[in-house]
Amino acid sequence: MNNPFESDVAAQPPADPFGPSGAPHAEALIFSGRGAEYFGIWIVNLLLSIVTLGIYSAWAKVRRLQYFHRHTTLGGAAFDYHGDPRAILKGRVIGVILLVAYNLSFEFSPVLGIAVAIVLAAVMPMLLMRSLKFRARNTSWRGLRFAFDGDERGAYSVFLMWPLLSVLTLYLLAPMWHQRMKRYQLDNTRFGTTRFRLDVPVSAFYRMYGVLFLLLLAGLLVMGAMMVGLFALSGGGPESLSMLPILLFLGWLAVLMLVQPYLLARLQNLVWNNTRLGPHRFESRARARTLYAITLTNLIAIVCTFGLFMPFAAIRLARYRIESVTMISAGPLDDFVAGQSQDVAATGEEAADLFDVDIAL
Repeated sequence: MNNPFESDVAAQPPADPFGPSGAPHAEALIFSGRGAEYFGIWIVNLLLSIVTLGIYSAWAKVRRLQYFHRHTTLGGAAFDYHGDPRAILKGRVIGVILLVAYNLSFEFSPVLGIAVAIVLAAVMPMLLMRSLKFRARNTSWRGLRFAFDGDERGAYSVFLMWPLLSVLTLYLLAPMWHQRMKRYQLDNTRFGTTRFRLDVPVSAFYRMYGVLFLLLLAGLLVMGAMMVGLFALSGGGPESLSMLPILLFLGWLAVLMLVQPYLLARLQNLVWNNTRLGPHRFESRARARTLYAITLTNLIAIVCTFGLFMPFAAIRLARYRIESVTMISAGPLDDFVAGQSQDVAATGEEAADLFDVDIAL
């Protein structure tokens, strides 16, 4: 599921997205967040999370998601987030307990470690499924909630079976796993009673991962050349060895910067350009070179400001990615939302329960 703008939708009502002819119309997503405004939220979240030893981080996540949702609009209406911080805190406590148990178990016995790993593999897909339900149900647009209807069978398939198959095949099946996971996430998500549908071939994911592999290989070759050059210039002395950790860090950072912007742009376009919501479809035109520029300038600014530019960097990245997406609606959005509201009222919505959890850390 981002360029600067000034919106005056409050001053005048949005025009009929289909005009008098009722022809399909492009409705762009618009992001109105501002770095200076978000900085205040970010710094308070950071300080309170530190003071409370991480407990406040659940409330910080809700404030952050509410800010980004409420500053993202479609057809003149903003999204909203309604998550309960207590459910997020519960998910994080569960995640930390599982992680600590996994790490400590191997200190006592390899057999105990394997047993804990099996338990972890058995419960994690269910927790991830409930996390997807939680996030969808607590997201709304025009007062109507999203929902996620994925079941345990699908969760164990995409979060356990396919990862194991990818490892056993030396990650040759990783692109297929990724495609199955995105289909599980989107095909089981709905707005009101209308489902999203992702129709993208596995071959598209293999092409994307093929380019990623070439980029990663190029980055590793450059990093290797840097190491060889350092040893050659220093004559293989101790000075070169002392610089090795720094060069490794800088090399991996360069590789990450080479791979991540391409992956973000290509994956976003691949998913949204093949996604439909009932009769409506989406278009995404994110460009890797633009994301390269944003990522590089963000990194330079974060380093120069000792991390204080991070909220501004988040706003810049969110603005570009969000505003790269357009909804091509096949009918008046007002009629569509009104129909969904009636259908939801007739069928009833799934209520929150005691097992609400957001496991994402």
